Amino acid sequence: MKKEMIQDSRIVEQIVDDMDLFDDDLMSMVFDHNIPATELLLKIILKQGDITVISVVSQRGFQNPIVGGRDIRLDILAKDSTGRYYNIEVQKKPEGAHVRRARFNSSMMDVRMLKAGQEFSELRDSYMVFITQTDIFGHGLPVYTVNRHFEEIDDSFNDGSHIVYVNGSYKGEDAIGKLMHDFGCKESKDIYYPELAKGVKHFKEEGGRKIMCEAVEKYAETKRIDALYEVVKNLMETMKLNSEQAMSAIKISENDKEVLLKRL
Repeated sequence: MKKEMIQDSRIVEQIVDDMDLFDDDLMSMVFDHNIPATELLLKIILKQGDITVISVVSQRGFQNPIVGGRDIRLDILAKDSTGRYYNIEVQKKPEGAHVRRARFNSSMMDVRMLKAGQEFSELRDSYMVFITQTDIFGHGLPVYTVNRHFEEIDDSFNDGSHIVYVNGSYKGEDAIGKLMHDFGCKESKDIYYPELAKGVKHFKEEGGRKIMCEAVEKYAETKRIDALYEVVKNLMETMKLNSEQAMSAIKISENDKEVLLKRL
């Protein structure tokens, strides 16, 4: 058991060493309540130097108001001094940044902005920002900005909804190129922007590393339980077993049984 624990610890340490800001676990921790880093990010991506962020939280869950509807968990949710909201997501795989996911996330932000009795004109602007590790649209642009417009008169339809995709593979020498370079760095010493270097150094190289390791362990445990759940569920369906029979068939531990029974 002791040897297994040492090996698991080494694996976790290696995973943390290999992380960069394209990993949502690290990204969420670095930006959580980190107003300077969030302001820097938004100013560069949106090319708006007057953004003043007043709040930023990571891993914010939004529950669907429809019973049985799909919930979402946002990597970063920020608000600025004008009341505008920003959802910032990082995605390593193109399917994680599907265009209809952008639509869904944007609508989930919008539906929470107005309280009963408020006018629709009071609805503030919202920005759905995807930072993708690859150029998912394939045109070589650093940023893809999506806004609604009238097709017949080629004019903007200014409803305040904005969707932005950032090409993480862009390697220009401009501000966005340096920002994407920083997102791909595994060590703080290689990062251009001190607002980002400070956070990465804390969670990978200093006191916050323990928190980062614990988060990786928790994620790994969640994935392990998810995998067991799928195996047990499939056994129950294909072999017509009850939950106890299915778990006994694959010799699941008592601790895991207790966790799984709450989901089955």
